[in-house]
Amino acid sequence: MRLLVLSLNTFPYPPSHGAAEVRTFNLLRQIGPLHEITLVTHQTPNATDENIQTLKQWVKEIKTFPLPNKQNSNHDRNPLKQGLRLAQFVISGTPPSVNFRFSPEVYTWVMQQVETGNYDAVICEHGVNEMYVHPKFRDQVKTIADIHSSVYGWVLDHLEAGASENPLRDRLYLPLLARYEKRYCAKFTHLVVTTPHDRQHIQTLIPDARVDIVSTGVDLETSPYRSHDPGGQSLIFIGAMDSSHNIDAACYVAQKVFPLVKQRYPEATLSLVGTRPVPAVKALNDIPGVTVTGRVPSITACLQQSTVSIVPLRAGIGIKTKTLESMAVGVPVVGSDRGLEGMDVDGEGTPLRALRANDPQEYVKAIGQLFEDSTLRQTLSQNARQMIEAKFNWESLGQQYAQVLSS
Repeated sequence: MRLLVLSLNTFPYPPSHGAAEVRTFNLLRQIGPLHEITLVTHQTPNATDENIQTLKQWVKEIKTFPLPNKQNSNHDRNPLKQGLRLAQFVISGTPPSVNFRFSPEVYTWVMQQVETGNYDAVICEHGVNEMYVHPKFRDQVKTIADIHSSVYGWVLDHLEAGASENPLRDRLYLPLLARYEKRYCAKFTHLVVTTPHDRQHIQTLIPDARVDIVSTGVDLETSPYRSHDPGGQSLIFIGAMDSSHNIDAACYVAQKVFPLVKQRYPEATLSLVGTRPVPAVKALNDIPGVTVTGRVPSITACLQQSTVSIVPLRAGIGIKTKTLESMAVGVPVVGSDRGLEGMDVDGEGTPLRALRANDPQEYVKAIGQLFEDSTLRQTLSQNARQMIEAKFNWESLGQQYAQVLSS
């Protein structure tokens, strides 16, 4: 098939700058040998000549466009500007964060390509690229949205968890987001999400929509299983530290959970590892035993040196790459329901692959069990790695994605 893949908001190489890049690159790498792919993307800092040439190992053609020449005011907290953005959302039906990225040049080019019949299918990698898909495309070619995560579901989840950065704004936006997501999803013949929970959000809005689940995986070569258990009493939480769900989780674990752990285990440490820590996260460095690292040369190396990986997310839907990577490396995981979403880790007939916790006392209990029981650590380590190898490797996920394209 001739595939037109739209990934304007992220250039998917190298796959080391975020979950969206990792997912897009690895799925392209898997389906590339089966199809003729044209990738459409913006000229972001990562879209260098060298990276473009490397990516062409899996993609036949890469069409780049200049970034939209607009000033980003989406995070301006001026009440007047916030009110203006809300009014624009009400009138246009499209979120300001999506409108900001829109490029008329890209839209015109995509329209011409589809109208001339150059492609058999149009794929949006991440829902934000839906703006370049005209509703009439649905009657001309296959239109597939790999949504990554529901925007409506994301905001709703943050509000319900008390993790919203701006609850008043998000409550005002929520019905508008529901209307927007319902409208744009209707343009596509196929929708792809990463977990049953995500599919539930979409089908609440569009009950008759076809929604397939293709999870996110792990590159087992770049996440090798560690050679030994380092022991000790070191905790690690990984993730981009400028993302709302990670900011909330970092503050929660450092302020509510770790002090209780520290009382029981005075030698315990907590490392918050991830790029772009915002001031609220940087301030956690002042808590005894807590280290905020910022970007590190190798997250895998940090994981391999840790006793327990903690995934204390209270918000954020979809599969969690941080959990998958921890399990692949062999670090035993203590996670919340959100942190373990989309994975079978416990319950009747399921090998124990992680410990579950959703309040400070549950975290302390689970962490204590792992600090004190090396056999339990090894059990979780081995069972989780086996699950990753069987269910979350990119080769098998690529086959699932290919089946969606061919159906």
